[in-house]
Amino acid sequence: MAAFVRLPSGSWRAVVRRKRRYISETFKRKEDARTWAIEAERQIDQGVAPTPTRVKGMKTFGQLIDLHIADMKEVGRAPGRSKCATLAMLKRELGARPVVDLDRERLIKFGRDRAAQGAGPVTVSMDLGAIRLVISHAAAVHGLRVSMEQVDLARIALKRLGLVGKSNERDRRPTEEELQKLFKHFDGLRRPCIPMSRVMRFAIATAMRQEEIFRVTWDDYNPRTKMLLIRDRKDPREKKGNHQRIPLLDISGYNAVELIEEQRAVRSNEDDRIFPHNHKSAGTAFTRACSILGIVDLHFHDLRHEGTSRLFEARLEIPQAALVTGHKDWKMLRRYTHLKPESLHDLIAERRPPPEKPEDDD
Repeated sequence: MAAFVRLPSGSWRAVVRRKRRYISETFKRKEDARTWAIEAERQIDQGVAPTPTRVKGMKTFGQLIDLHIADMKEVGRAPGRSKCATLAMLKRELGARPVVDLDRERLIKFGRDRAAQGAGPVTVSMDLGAIRLVISHAAAVHGLRVSMEQVDLARIALKRLGLVGKSNERDRRPTEEELQKLFKHFDGLRRPCIPMSRVMRFAIATAMRQEEIFRVTWDDYNPRTKMLLIRDRKDPREKKGNHQRIPLLDISGYNAVELIEEQRAVRSNEDDRIFPHNHKSAGTAFTRACSILGIVDLHFHDLRHEGTSRLFEARLEIPQAALVTGHKDWKMLRRYTHLKPESLHDLIAERRPPPEKPEDDD
């Protein structure tokens, strides 16, 4: 039998001891405590864990989303900007629905609707992953009795329909002609707000991401050791505190140290950033220039790809290139080794033994 204790606050604590299990919950009314205790004893007899009252009253998927966010904030791991945006979208689209209604058919319809709105296979896959994460969190952390099977079946169906899939590895590299066109365009502007030519060369020289370039400060730069500290570098496992020191090299066709010193020479404000500009404005300027020049399907991020590829063309090994690019998973670097066919001529020339000198006739 369960025991019921009246607390000084006037609430009632129900205590269940059954089959070597001990659980307790607190309620405002004794009748609620008694109802919970009877159900808890029945669940223990059936060999299942009693459902905590915190999630027992949660019926909608939106409530589970709020629970997940609150739990993650409590342990100092609040969702980042992109994950928050995904959870907010899921709450708008599915938040009012009871969790039991999120069956295979409903989730397939959700995937179809997202695809019709313009979401690609990768985005739909991430949406389903977020749904599964929220439900599995409630099951694992709070004991909510719910199965992942419906989400998994929906994923299989959407994958076969071509609405869920992996991203295509992008291998677009700018040609030398395209780079020169862009340099000439930016250098020819009458009043450029952002030194885009220098920024582009720096992006290739360091293989840094767009946001990283416009975030580093003068304190992060050590001219004596030719090192640069990148703070909070992007990493799927560490959102904050992932600092990395990278060497500023001169092997990609552009000298990173010289570019920084050129930037020092034109420093004219109190901003402590080396490139004191908005990274989004730089991306917009790059996209606009490509459109004006008729350069198709080239993104600013492709400059990081170009810089990484040039590291391999300079004969760096994967572990060495990773010290520059920041990739912790070396497998990710293999897709960046798109060497230009022309580079094979230089490689073969280096390996070919020098011609033998003719012997002098006596």
